[in-house]
Amino acid sequence: MAGSQTRAGAPGAVHGTVPADTTEDVRARGDRVPRQVAVLPVGSFEQHGRYLPLATDTLVACAVAGELAAAYPVHLLPPVTVSCSHEHAAWPGTVSISATTLHAVVRDIAESLRRSGVAALAVVNGHGGNYVLGNVVQEATARGERMALFPAPEDWEAARVRAGVATSLLTDMHAGEIETSVLLHAHPEVVRPGHGTADHVADDRRHLLSLGMAAYTDSGVIGRPSLGSAEKGKALLASLTDSFGAYFSLLTADAGDAGGGRGQ
Repeated sequence: MAGSQTRAGAPGAVHGTVPADTTEDVRARGDRVPRQVAVLPVGSFEQHGRYLPLATDTLVACAVAGELAAAYPVHLLPPVTVSCSHEHAAWPGTVSISATTLHAVVRDIAESLRRSGVAALAVVNGHGGNYVLGNVVQEATARGERMALFPAPEDWEAARVRAGVATSLLTDMHAGEIETSVLLHAHPEVVRPGHGTADHVADDRRHLLSLGMAAYTDSGVIGRPSLGSAEKGKALLASLTDSFGAYFSLLTADAGDAGGGRGQ
């Protein structure tokens, strides 16, 4: 899904990063599956060096979620655009909310969806600092609700290998090869000059939570953005779309069912 693209007048349409569905589109899509699944992109608003926008994580989450909505009969939601970016507070423009607030927002959205007949929620997380989302899903599952967090590290690793991304997930921490590639493919208009000379490696970040990002990078970058390309971004999204099949099957299956593949 190209972020600058506008598609309207059809189920699953988007305007920028905002879905353009009507309530009848949602009803019709729900009739195709045993249990309807909503997809919620969760991003952030935080520094990504000199060449990527503050909204990078939101744009990446929306790019992933948009591809999922094009491949599976899911109810695409608008993104949560501000989240837990406290480690980036040293850079101007970064905005955060508390983990408690993010937890409450996602839980409230899930409850609202269930009241309107959408029984399952897949949270598409675009920001590694949103640790609390794992707790949201764990607690929902313990209550007997249908919820999943996507992508898992294993999904990103499979996508990295398939796309030919050279940087490891450890090294590619922030504004690196993966994020630059996805935006070069999905939103090339927002990528500014400078990523070709911005590589910075800091693999030992054991005190990140105590010291913040500023202890490990002056530029705000940790990774190798110089290796990013639109081709890699396209392949990354394609791999993640395939990986989501198991999540979709899990969320829509009857109790005790197992299976994989796309739910169309």
